[in-house]
Amino acid sequence: MVETRSIYQPSDFDFKQTELWKWMKKVNITSLESLHIAIAESPEWFWGEMEKEVGITWLKPFKKVLDMSDGIEWSKWYTEGQMNIVIDALDKHATGLHANKTALFCESDKEERQRVTYAELYTEVNKFCNCMKQRGIKKGDRVAMFLPMIKEAVVTLLGLAKIGAIAVPCFSGYSKEAIANRLNDSKSKLLITADSYYRRGKKISMLKVARKAVSISPSLKELMVVNKNGSYIEPESPVNWKETIYENHTKNQKVTFNAEPMESESPLMLIYTSGTSGKPKGIIHVHGGFSVKVAQDFKHALDLKKDDRLFWVTDMGWIMGPLIVYGSFLLGSSIVIHDGTPDYPKPDKLWEIVDKYKITHLGLSPTIIRSLMVHGERPLEEKDLTSLRMFVSTGEPWDSESWLWLFEKVGKKRLPIVNHSGGTEIGGGILASMPGLPLKPCCFTGPIPGMVVDIANDQDDELVNEFGKVGELVIKKPWPGMTRGFWNNAEDYKETYWERREKIWFHGDWAKIDKEKFWFIEGRSDDTLVVAGKRLGPSEIESILNAHSEIEESAIIGAPDKIKGEKVIAFVVIKEKYLTKGKEHNKLMEELTWSVGEKLGKPFKPDNVFVVGDLPRTRNGKIMRRILRSAYLDESLGDLSTLENPEIIYEVKQKNSSLIDTIDGKQ
Repeated sequence: MVETRSIYQPSDFDFKQTELWKWMKKVNITSLESLHIAIAESPEWFWGEMEKEVGITWLKPFKKVLDMSDGIEWSKWYTEGQMNIVIDALDKHATGLHANKTALFCESDKEERQRVTYAELYTEVNKFCNCMKQRGIKKGDRVAMFLPMIKEAVVTLLGLAKIGAIAVPCFSGYSKEAIANRLNDSKSKLLITADSYYRRGKKISMLKVARKAVSISPSLKELMVVNKNGSYIEPESPVNWKETIYENHTKNQKVTFNAEPMESESPLMLIYTSGTSGKPKGIIHVHGGFSVKVAQDFKHALDLKKDDRLFWVTDMGWIMGPLIVYGSFLLGSSIVIHDGTPDYPKPDKLWEIVDKYKITHLGLSPTIIRSLMVHGERPLEEKDLTSLRMFVSTGEPWDSESWLWLFEKVGKKRLPIVNHSGGTEIGGGILASMPGLPLKPCCFTGPIPGMVVDIANDQDDELVNEFGKVGELVIKKPWPGMTRGFWNNAEDYKETYWERREKIWFHGDWAKIDKEKFWFIEGRSDDTLVVAGKRLGPSEIESILNAHSEIEESAIIGAPDKIKGEKVIAFVVIKEKYLTKGKEHNKLMEELTWSVGEKLGKPFKPDNVFVVGDLPRTRNGKIMRRILRSAYLDESLGDLSTLENPEIIYEVKQKNSSLIDTIDGKQ
């Protein structure tokens, strides 16, 4: 990793031209420091101003901005108000002055292109709503989405919200088990999928995976299929669910539909995420608070304006998919979605999209930049990138080398890189490198306005303000976008975020502030892996490995990877007969990696599986993944006072150099 302490000022961006600065002037606040102090003193004041700033339409006025009568962890926002997020994200644009403005551009690896205006999208969404009502879907019902980044994914997301149903987005690369876990936990009535999608010229059948998931999901009554590529085939044998074609049931529906009035605290989405306990958790987001937080994030942290066009390389199954749809549409801007990969069919595909659609905001991850850097600067040649106003990044930490390549080679030192860190549970961001302010590689300039943030000592949870001291990122005041808990699991939610210290949210990130007041995220304080920007709890993989009849125990860690940012490394304790090398041993290694890919998806397959005699553990038997990772990477081991079996450290360290017992059995 390249280290640097240089400070950069993007040449084309002035903070005093931003939407945030304009609003600060209206309320007579002259510095970000003063603004943060005012917010800490009265979050109600700030978020009361924000719902007006982003233009929420209330069908019934709210009574209180904030109600903490049930405790800070169960804060309620805009109480007793009624609205529907789709009124402000779609209806008011489609029936007003911006009806003929493009809302959505669609691009794919097959060079398919669509342009959809707000008025056209409004019609499509209304037809979808009438279709859902006809199929018995009503307010509060859960409907799962397993779709690629196509127009129908946007229509489905908006349509479910408009009728008051709860969307359950699933990552398009999930396996049948991962989807079924989410279907069963949410008790979804309907799954909407597609027949197939293309990746690097290869057709991938989503329908095959969806059918397998539905077959082990008792609550599912119907599977609806978007026949995107015309490859739909009836099931070969009788099935226990109803199967219908999306297009057949939406095309002849009525084109009008009135949005369902929703309480501000009514659930909007369940976005599933994984922590360290293994079982995916359904993060609850609601109509009112999510609307205000995401619109304010995009307006102030991204400086997104009505005439801007946002393209973010993501998936509808991760929080960023819904965020780009709602964040952009609430502000009346346009989005581009791409059903494909950034460097196919040519290495310049990403830059071609920027040029073709005159993108102003390009959202990407460090993993994407690392994969594009291998092609050098040639793909940038003859591409007009002057429409760009900024780069935006989230999902994983930057390394300095990749950050500088994007800033200097692509952005020509004129564009800010808005580093944005938050999470599924946040409904947006916590920290950002605010546009127009000086930057350091990989840095954040501080909390996004509205987020009251500090760093806690990792030993005693006391708040610390020492420059350069690493501690846990904490949030001290509630915010509207915060999750309303885990679906059917209130106690786990409280234990995860609120039990370390009274009235303070522990987010699970290590962070520090340097002497020049730049913030940095130093990694996860729990064991969550971030593989190519996708978070996964190690226990999800371990439970699959441990289910094998020949495995005694396993532990998963993440290790740095030049392309993915982090790769999966597995350590297993196996039964005695497999300890010697040979075909039987190699077959077991292949079975283990195959099973992870089959159950969770290929991105999460272990890069290496190592056999060890034991795993580092405390005296009460808890596996110490921190020690395992540090030993494998030959990093400082820290405090070993609670380690029961220190002799295992030497064995683990050997694995990184000799690569004994790797997946393919080679030495």
